[in-house]
Amino acid sequence: MATISSTPLTQWHRSQNARMADFAGYDMPIQYSGIVFEHIATRTAAGLFDISHMGRLRFEGPRADQLLDHVLTRRVLDMKNGQVRYSLICNEEGGVLDDVLVSCLESPSGRGEYFLLVVNASNRDKIVRWLQPHLADFPDVTMTDVTDQTAMIAIQGPKAMEICKPLFQSSIENLGYYKSRVTQQMGKPTIISRTGYTGEDGLELIVKAEDAMRVWENILLSGRDLGVTPVGLGARDTLRLEAGMPLYGHELDETVNPYQADLGFAVSLKERSFIGSEAMTSLQSTPSKQKRVGLLIEGMRAARQGAAVLDPDLLASDSADSTNAGSTSIGLVTSGSHSPTLNRPIAMAYIDRFKSAIGSKVVIDVRGAKVQAEICSYPFYTRKST
Repeated sequence: MATISSTPLTQWHRSQNARMADFAGYDMPIQYSGIVFEHIATRTAAGLFDISHMGRLRFEGPRADQLLDHVLTRRVLDMKNGQVRYSLICNEEGGVLDDVLVSCLESPSGRGEYFLLVVNASNRDKIVRWLQPHLADFPDVTMTDVTDQTAMIAIQGPKAMEICKPLFQSSIENLGYYKSRVTQQMGKPTIISRTGYTGEDGLELIVKAEDAMRVWENILLSGRDLGVTPVGLGARDTLRLEAGMPLYGHELDETVNPYQADLGFAVSLKERSFIGSEAMTSLQSTPSKQKRVGLLIEGMRAARQGAAVLDPDLLASDSADSTNAGSTSIGLVTSGSHSPTLNRPIAMAYIDRFKSAIGSKVVIDVRGAKVQAEICSYPFYTRKST
């Protein structure tokens, strides 16, 4: 029987009677007060998330930037201290192995730089194994998996920055989006980055495992009059879906390439050679058969991953019972849920490119029921600029 790991905050979650579940080998909170309540709290005030299950890999050495430039789809060689970039790791065929965040950070001594790679929890072991042979080509580079020695916390929402403002040694007011900094939170060493997975403004923090509880409680104390709420993975998923953000294992896997997933912005091909670049040069100029789209669904029935998206024109000439869905299918739903913000079901799907025009009508087979939907652009939700 596989061992389930705990995060440095697991006991706190249990003390709050959170509903817990195994996620990517970690005992994680799914919800506290309820998914809808936590979702709305994040959209209107601030949500506090334990995301310590995410993998954290540290790269040091004189050619660490060259190694990462070789294995990531985004350019790394020109990254400056304090920069964060969203990138992909792909195989030679251009299939996505993972989507990641790479940060360039100043070492604690102030005498050099290192890189931090945040990978999806479910892909951590896979990516570490995949990187090993490439590390052999860069013997002066060291990769250290610091996941278990650290914790990762996110605070997201329109009041997140206000809550965090008094907590850090250095000012966060001038910290730009996709920028990071090594600082202290009430004396505790902390890496902060202005990034997130909710569509809201906010910060993601990496701290020593032994400091996690104090940092977590400091944020709750600072935000107690501003509506900060602990949020589980359930609402994190509905938040990222509303923001149109892909999730590995749903919108991304090794059969999907970046252009098919509408992630061409995360590929830097000009004057570069990296793993998968040759395949992606071809893929960039050859439209894929399917593309990722958003779906606004009528009624209140949510379509889940794997639901068939059907062509209504073909259905009209068919008997249209569920046994014939395969002959009229133009794609599959990859993620779907009720949207607390829009108060209606939404979904993302891969469908036939020639059937993907915005505003087109489709039908979704939701557990045997035919439900009308409209193809739309994403994100479904965009926060108000401040």
